[in-house]
This record gives sequence, C-alpha cells and structure tokens, in this order.
Amino acid sequence: MLKTGIYVDAENIRLCGGYGMRYDILVDLAAMDNSIMLRANSYLAEDQKRTEVDAEYRHKLYAYHDVLRKCGFKVIKKYVKHYVDDEGVVTTKANADMDLAIDAILQSRNLDRIILLTGDGDFIRLITALQNKGCRVEVIGFNNVSNDLRESADSYTSGFLIPGLLPFPMDYEGDNWYRGVVATYKADRGFGFFRYFQLEKDGLRAKTVFFHCSKSEHENEPQIFTAYGKIFEFQIGPTSRDSAKVEAMNIRLLKANDY
Repeated sequence: MLKTGIYVDAENIRLCGGYGMRYDILVDLAAMDNSIMLRANSYLAEDQKRTEVDAEYRHKLYAYHDVLRKCGFKVIKKYVKHYVDDEGVVTTKANADMDLAIDAILQSRNLDRIILLTGDGDFIRLITALQNKGCRVEVIGFNNVSNDLRESADSYTSGFLIPGLLPFPMDYEGDNWYRGVVATYKADRGFGFFRYFQLEKDGLRAKTVFFHCSKSEHENEPQIFTAYGKIFEFQIGPTSRDSAKVEAMNIRLLKANDY
C-alpha cells in the first residue's frame, strides 16, 4: 500500500486557472491504485486586515477553509503582508513556498508518493530533494506551468484533464462532458482522436475517442487541432452512422489554457 501526501500551493493554483478546484476529487485520486492518503496540506493566503472589516470576504474565506478541512486537508495559512514604498505605493505578499517545502521534506520520511499541485518553477529543487529521498513526485497544474517543473516531476498532468477536478460551467447543457487533447489529427481529412482521462478504481486511465472537425465550432479553423497544448471540451455520444460506435461532438476550445 503506497502512502501518499498531497501538497497544494493554493494561491498559485487559484491565480493560474484552478479557481473552484474540487479538493474531494484530489482525495479520490490519492486513494486510488493501491494507495492511501496519509497527509494532505493546502497552503493559503489570508488578508487579516480585510478579514477584520469585510464580512463577506471573511464568510467566504472561512467557509472555503471549512470545506477543505471536511475533505481531510490541513489548512496552513500565510498572512498577507502589506508594504508601502517611498512613493506610497502599496504592495502585498503572502508566499508559502518555504512552508510547503519544509513540511514536504520533513513528512516525506513516511511517504512513498507525493502529489504536488503548483505551476511554480521554484519547486524544482524540492522535487529533486524528495526524489532523492525515495519518493515518487507527481505534479498537477493548470495554466502557466514551468516547463522545467514538468520535466523534473516523475509525471505531470494538467488539472484541466482530470475528470471532475475543475467542474464544467453551469450553463453547459447535458452530461458526458470531457476535456482532452489531440492525440492524432489528419488535417487533409479533418478527423483525428482526442486523448482524455477517466477516474477508475485502479487510478487515472487514459482513453481515446474519434472526432471530426465538422462536430466542432472550429470547423473553419483546422489549424487549432494541430497546435500543441490546446485543450478541448466535448461530449461523447453515438455516431450518426453506427449507434454502437461513439465519437466526440459539440467540440469547443477551452479558453485561456496552457497544457
């Protein structure tokens, strides 16, 4: 049984496309594939000055913390510091990188696998240190993820592609919505295959599904399907020619993504 720890750089995730991320899905992910979640830490910022005067901010923030705790996470707060320069310009800072790194290294002695949620390249040295201690390090990020960070990890997965981790907008009609990337595409014939994931009892498993550009709102922009790193949202349903076969439909490009 693999002992797993989850470490979430919450401010980085929030600012880089992961706002609204489902922590319960992270728990499910950590408990799959002969693994048990032993540690789960989320590092967040709190503006104490705003907490004191803004009741709505305070209510939302503490409700959010409560949800995390109910999911089994320990909430580690980093209080925002305000700095005023010589010209009177106020800047704020609440960096929890050091806290996360120290906790991960100290706690790694009891862990086999670490899931690190961040896109920050400053954690490359931490990843190497954890690997040298015998831990497998898996990174999950959303937008603006350091390429060196991806390469340093034992595996990297875009958070957009993990089913349920980032919910679909409420205005999406119907169900069976997925996110995936182009695995292959025949530009001259307008069809290809998407690669997407499903959460199964034994872990996160990659799947493929056929698509044709005519089932996309980007039918007149075929170059989109050949551009590296684009993430698409789509539904899966029976083909018009054979109900026993399935294909992607209602295909649209996920806005502002960086796989």
